This record gives sequence, structure tokens and C-alpha cells, in this order.
Amino acid sequence: MSQTDSVLVSFRGVRKTYDGETLVVKQLDLDIYRGEFLTLLGPSGSGKTTCLMMLAGFEFPTGGEIWLDGQLLNNVPPHKRNIGMVFQNYALFPHLTVEQNVGYPLTVRKVAADEHAYRVSNALKMVRMEGFAKRYPAQLSGGQQQRIALARALVFEPKLVLMDEPLGALDKQSREHMQYELKSLHEKLGLTFVYVTHDQGEALTMSDRVAVFDKGIVQQLDTVDSLCESPCNEFVANFIGDSNRLRGTIANVDGDYCEFHLPDGTRLVGRHLGRAKAGTPAVACIRPERMQLTAGASKSRGNALAARARGLIYFGDHVRMRCGLPEQDECFVKVPLGTEALETFAPGVPVALEFKPEHLRVFA
Repeated sequence: MSQTDSVLVSFRGVRKTYDGETLVVKQLDLDIYRGEFLTLLGPSGSGKTTCLMMLAGFEFPTGGEIWLDGQLLNNVPPHKRNIGMVFQNYALFPHLTVEQNVGYPLTVRKVAADEHAYRVSNALKMVRMEGFAKRYPAQLSGGQQQRIALARALVFEPKLVLMDEPLGALDKQSREHMQYELKSLHEKLGLTFVYVTHDQGEALTMSDRVAVFDKGIVQQLDTVDSLCESPCNEFVANFIGDSNRLRGTIANVDGDYCEFHLPDGTRLVGRHLGRAKAGTPAVACIRPERMQLTAGASKSRGNALAARARGLIYFGDHVRMRCGLPEQDECFVKVPLGTEALETFAPGVPVALEFKPEHLRVFA
């Protein structure tokens, strides 16, 4: 099967405005493949939820086309799109039992009684809630209610399942547990999942691909590892994972790399992302886990920053050391427990932060 044949959803030149002036979504072209787990990730107001709502049919595009499995959706009402939907607030009917809530889409579709009962039972087994069929939503925990909402979205065997921040109301432990369950269920069923979140951890844990939104535009659409290791611009570098930002000037360019000068005279070499010429002000990003901490002055001939330790933040298996740099924002370095430099830690002691050129990304 070619990649073109495997496309389930296509956005073609889609635009959306609510007031006739400001575009919430700007010229979106996006293909979603059969069987993939695609996450739309971005901050509030970036356009990700609007895209999901247009796909679901709760909003209509101002311009462009949305296609599902060869059918133009622009004027198709939500109940005729064969799309399952899971909301953040669960949207369960409080006066109906679990099995009645799950079976509601089948009731609307007038599915025969025997088939209805079989599908409800099967959907509850998928989410491991078969023992709760006679209970009411108020008798369930948040995580259990979310499982029921998911079962309801799956019960009528949709072509596509959409999820709008479905784990946002759960506590941290329940949220992390549900992330693994959703990914496992996706792999088992082979359905296409489109998931909206502002939580990068959720996106990185579950997704095959992630579309990073900002200001109504997909800044980068890529696999999880590519987003982490090869962000295409400063926004993606800072939004995916943690990054330290260094302000300076591009001194010269040599192919894919450039020499980057900081205001205090420090000279670094990094990957040159963009077409900026020598003399251009720029921002460089380096992840805390890509930096190596050594006590005192650097002995490396490569990239190194002279810093002063300011404090430690414990994360269980490692610590983040806060470091002060001349004429820069505070930066962080990830340090494994047992590292020699931690034994001599004291606020104000000089440290060196070393890293390889390929891990420093310079954005003009």
C-alpha cells in the first residue's frame, strides 16, 4: 500500500476565523494516515482544538476542504461522520447506567437488540470495565468515567477516534496510567487516533507523529524522536522538552554549522538552522540532558560555558542544577545522582557546562 492510499484524513488549505478578521487556523494542509496515533500539540489558542472540532463537525471551516476516507466533510453533520469522540469532561449522561451510556450511540443508530448487547459488552471489556455495567457515572472515579467515555466512542466501530484533552481532569498517577492504556488499546485495535493536548509529556508518550501548533500554523509535523532531536525552529525547541536559551550573534557560517559568540566573549559552535548570515543576532538552544557538568574550569577544547552553581532540584533518579551565566538567563543541567561534581556542590562555586556542537541548535 502506498502512502497516498493509506491517507484517511486530509485537510486541504483549511482556514478558520470566528470574527471574519483573525484566522485561528491558517492554511492548514495535513494528512492523517490509517492506524496512526497523531497528536495535535500546542499552547492555548494555537488552533489545535479548533482543527479537531472541524474534523468532528462541531465547527465548520471558513475556507478549504476536509476529507475523510474519500468523502468531503465540509457540510456533513457530526452524527453522519462515523467518528468517535472523547471529551475532557467525559460528557456522560448522569441518569443513565454505564451500559446505557456506552450503548447510546447504538440506540441512536437503531442497532438490533442482540447486536447492541454484544457490542456494549465487548466495548466494556476493551476498557476493562465489564463489572461496572449497572453503575451510574456518579458512582465512578474520574479514571473510570474516562474509560466509559472511551468505550462509548469505540462501541459503534468508528473509522476515526478523536480525543480532546481527555486526561486533563485526572490526577498525575491516573493520567500516566491512562496514557499507557490508551497507547496499548490503540496498538491492539489498529484504529486511527487523533489526540489534542497541551501536555508535551502525553504527546511524547503515546504518539506515532506529533503536529506542533502555534498561532494557527503547524510549526513541525514529525515523529517523536525527530521533534526532540531535530526541532525546526526556536518555538519547537522550547516547547518540546526543556531547553536552555543562549542569546548571541552568528560570527560565521560553515555549511550546516556556525560559530556563535556570546556577549561575554564565549565562542561556541552549533548547528546552523536557517539562512542567517554572519553578524545576525540569534538564539541558541541546548537541552539540559545534553550538557555535562564538571567542577571548576573546563578542560574541554569543545563547547563549554563557564557558570556558577545556584541550587539543586531533585527529580528522584537525577537532579537539575540551576546555573548562572554572564549576561544570560539562568540555565539548567541534568546531573545523574553520584556525579562527582555534586559532592562538592555549594551555591556560588564555579562549574563548567560542556556539550557537543551537534547538540547546540542556533536559530536566527
